[in-house]
Amino acid sequence: MNITSNGKYPANKLSNFAGHRFILDGVEIWSFEGFLQSLKFKSPEIQKSVCKLIGSGAKKRGANKNWKRTQTLHWQGTTFKRKSKEYQELLDRAYQAMFDQSEGFKKALKASLNSTLDHSIGKTKEADTVLTKSEFCRRLTRLRDQL
Repeated sequence: MNITSNGKYPANKLSNFAGHRFILDGVEIWSFEGFLQSLKFKSPEIQKSVCKLIGSGAKKRGANKNWKRTQTLHWQGTTFKRKSKEYQELLDRAYQAMFDQSEGFKKALKASLNSTLDHSIGKTKEADTVLTKSEFCRRLTRLRDQL
């Protein structure tokens, strides 16, 4: 199953662009894309506003942030190196929070049970994206295994 926002259910609801509300570290998040794009901003207040964006609106908000040069991302006052274990743990916590709090996300995962998950438009190099194709699909598969 190729996960894409313009795909058919459940692929479209597994996309980071899909609206799934959850709370992480006291911050209300309206989509995983909003969370990912917020990581490019150092200011916790700006992060909170970006976290309330969904889909392409979230993607556009973070598009011009030049985090790649330093490979540095941020979450609520903490700085992370992109290739660090701590950053991977943050991603794990965020996906787990969405899984635990969004019935729509959980339902879409369940509907994908017999499929191999893919994300054909995803990037493969960590230095080029805040979430690689393999990081994304691996986390979804791990969460689906909890069902």
